[in-house]
Amino acid sequence: MVKPIITVENLAASYRKNTVLQDVNFQVEPGSLTGIVGPNGAGKSTLIKTLLSLHLSLTGQVSFFGLPFQKAKKRIGYVPQRGSVDWDFPTDALDVVTMGLYGKIGWMKRPSKEDRDKAFEALDKMGMADYAKRQISQLSGGQQQRVFLARALVQNADLYFMDEPLAGVDAATERAIMTILKELKTIGKTVMVVHHDLQTVEDYFDHVLLLNHTVIKHGKTEDVFTKESIANTYGGNMRWMGGDSHHAVPTFK
Repeated sequence: MVKPIITVENLAASYRKNTVLQDVNFQVEPGSLTGIVGPNGAGKSTLIKTLLSLHLSLTGQVSFFGLPFQKAKKRIGYVPQRGSVDWDFPTDALDVVTMGLYGKIGWMKRPSKEDRDKAFEALDKMGMADYAKRQISQLSGGQQQRVFLARALVQNADLYFMDEPLAGVDAATERAIMTILKELKTIGKTVMVVHHDLQTVEDYFDHVLLLNHTVIKHGKTEDVFTKESIANTYGGNMRWMGGDSHHAVPTFK
């Protein structure tokens, strides 16, 4: 039996006095590409932040590779929502990517030429080599997202969390990002992605975690991403395009 790479038990979290997550339980197997899907305000971003100790939990236990986060964090990469980043900070794209290596080289040491070469290779993989010396404030939203993904790639982590990496990007960037995420899965990495577009879930992810303050359902996409489970997650504010088939497209009233 394959050991889970993430185990979450009885997790709960709140903002101020409002409970955002409660009784959250799930396990994630290695080498999976999981979409975290649910309505606005369901706690998707809070879930990632709580797992990574960026937000305090009320109750529950979380382990990665059988270890607590502090002992496993060097094996974990994180791409936050683009809107949470100060893009006016005076630095260029190559420096941003190089920061992804600081966990290994230390914040007090200067990056070596080898470190900078690794960062440049990650930028090149994301189609951003020509923008290496461009100030991040001068990049488009899609370009900024590619830079942040390059920063995660250069960490060479075993597990990646990405908070809406496809939000607000152009079609070319979306394709580029999904190509990279599927490549990560192919080489045995584990990726969890907060995702908002229900129409692309089946094409993008082999596993889905349906969340609405608690886990509604989690597992392989073909088993979990059904009309019944989606309706249970989103409530009654839905209609379906494409008839009664399993592959009918959910939309909102």
